[in-house]
Amino acid sequence: MPKNKNIVLNTGPLISLIAAQQGLEFLTSLYGNILVPKEVVNEINEGGKSGFGIEEFSNYNFFNKQSDSTKLNTHLKNSLDRGEASVIQLALDKDINLVCIDEPVGRRIARLYDLKVTGSIGILLRAIKEGHNISMEKSLENMKKRGIYLSKKLTKFAIRKANELKD
Repeated sequence: MPKNKNIVLNTGPLISLIAAQQGLEFLTSLYGNILVPKEVVNEINEGGKSGFGIEEFSNYNFFNKQSDSTKLNTHLKNSLDRGEASVIQLALDKDINLVCIDEPVGRRIARLYDLKVTGSIGILLRAIKEGHNISMEKSLENMKKRGIYLSKKLTKFAIRKANELKD
């Protein structure tokens, strides 16, 4: 798992982590500078179908929420949705080498730009490794209750890795 102090977060992982832990306070012990592009802030504030996560996200003042729109390069603009593209572009613009994206295409493209990639499960695993009292099983259950899709393969992997970290 990455030991970076700076990270740029995408919408999906933010929502997933809110669902998993009913909050995001634990992120402050993992990362010193948590950047969120304006496009991601807008996506969260739009609230999707249920509005889930808006209140929790707006209550946190430890995020470095960008106030300006991210100027996307043509490749990113044409390859990804605005949130994922802005996460990658902001990381490149600010010389931050770690992004948090859950979607496979976004992760693949981030790696093409030589960025390190983690996701919501990776962040939970890092938190467990660093001593946070987090139950991976309960986190995954909370995510599924919120309609977040997790494959059986990913679920098994996450639980196995979490148990290895606790041993």
